[in-house]
Amino acid sequence: MSIAKTLAIRGATLLGVLFAVLVMVAVTLGATGFSDRMLTAIVGEEVRGLRQGLAQTIRDSDELERVLQERRQQLEESYGLNREWYLRLPQMIGRVIRLDMGEARTLQSGEGSRRVTDLIRERLPRTLLLVTTATVITAIIGLLLGVKLATRVGSKTDRLVSLLAATSNALPAWWAGILLILLFAFEVRIFPSGGLYSVPPPEGGFDRLQDLLWHATLPVITLVVVSAGSWTYVVRTMVMNVAQEDFVTVARAKGLPEGVVTRRHILRVAAPPILTSLILGLASSVGGAILTETVFNWPGMGRLYYDAILSVDEAVVVALTFMFTLVYVAARLILEVLYIMVDPRVRYL
Repeated sequence: MSIAKTLAIRGATLLGVLFAVLVMVAVTLGATGFSDRMLTAIVGEEVRGLRQGLAQTIRDSDELERVLQERRQQLEESYGLNREWYLRLPQMIGRVIRLDMGEARTLQSGEGSRRVTDLIRERLPRTLLLVTTATVITAIIGLLLGVKLATRVGSKTDRLVSLLAATSNALPAWWAGILLILLFAFEVRIFPSGGLYSVPPPEGGFDRLQDLLWHATLPVITLVVVSAGSWTYVVRTMVMNVAQEDFVTVARAKGLPEGVVTRRHILRVAAPPILTSLILGLASSVGGAILTETVFNWPGMGRLYYDAILSVDEAVVVALTFMFTLVYVAARLILEVLYIMVDPRVRYL
């Protein structure tokens, strides 16, 4: 079987995963009754607020109830409550698969647009600045420290870094974020406590960019602190396991320089699992860090997903789930190709 045909089969399988995830989202929102209950509560709140406003102008109680009932029916039609969930949600999923993201019911962009595409276009660069930057920094730290520690197993440095890695991995992101805010925003007063820009934001282009980076620094530090330890330990373990293989011992017995042994015999074999963690980490960074973005009031993709769930904005939830899963599918296909390039032992026959 040719490589192209094999990759096409893998791609079709991953698209099946994409469809299965969307079906699970529809069932979770609809079959549990969560969507209908929350949307009904939202409609009830809007009608209650309307009643308080109209009660000042409409004195006839029958007329008031008639107006409210008409408004309730309009809202139910707008939210799709006049149809069963198994009719409403699959239609929405089909539209999203055709890349028609639709419009949000409650959320809107900074410019007032309710189009889901505009929401994503506005939030995605902010998440890439925050989470992707932290992921890249974490990967660099993990590769440098992990490879170095793998050649010094059992040393004092290895034990110390392993202890710090375990501590870092055990830190909840939200707790670390709050702790860093208290320390650097309120005690030392080096960084702002949250937000995207200062109030009022700078007018100039360079000053505005500088202010944005200043606000992003503390969240990035938080993400690096809670993830660098685990990434370092993973790289260390992968490289250490490969370094103990027989072919590495043979290469050293031949008198090859240690640098050559590390690059050609250890890192090349350990590259596939390391690439897997790196590529999937970068893919997941597109979805943002929900807790970190919430703690720092950073309006990125993670915060958008959080707000969409709280407001039961089905269009946004389905669109974001589709987008995140599609990015995962693309990352998996990229990995399939990279495996062939970096590891000569991998062949699709």
